[in-house]
Amino acid sequence: MPHHTLLIYSTVDGHTRHICERMKFVMTAQGQHVTLAPLDQADALNLDKFQRIVIGASIRYGKHRPQLAAFIKKHQPLLERKANALFSVNVVARKPEKNQPHTNPYMIKLMQQLSWKPNLTGVFAGRLNYPALGLVDQQMIRFIMYITKGPTDTTQTFEFTDWAQVEAFAHQVCALPVPAQPAP
Repeated sequence: MPHHTLLIYSTVDGHTRHICERMKFVMTAQGQHVTLAPLDQADALNLDKFQRIVIGASIRYGKHRPQLAAFIKKHQPLLERKANALFSVNVVARKPEKNQPHTNPYMIKLMQQLSWKPNLTGVFAGRLNYPALGLVDQQMIRFIMYITKGPTDTTQTFEFTDWAQVEAFAHQVCALPVPAQPAP
């Protein structure tokens, strides 16, 4: 039986939305019904109608947006009644030793801020689109990349996302057991 899944994303430059779109494609191919929504519009939805809720969020300058934690805290009881998942998108995850939820510093920090413990967590390497950045952001991120031995050519876009990993996560979300709904 297909379940209805909500994919919520918080993104700075659109890459987290792109990851959610790939997940939606995989999940839809498995017969699931999937709704995609930006975090700032998720409160307007009837969250109760979804059997699964997945939240994906990118970081910028080492932080997830504050709206992410606020949304999770506001809806934590509902999230805990659903099959649920949380993933982070960040360029640090391009490094093999930092591409798992228990080794990624941004996911570790986020989980320490939350009392919610998702059923499934993931971390995906993001994209660095230098040409789309303003001059100040471009230079700051270039400096960070220099220090961390990342790419520094500001004329290029670097995509680090492992799409097979994203698709495997989507399959794991589909396999999450859906809690029984209480009788009316």
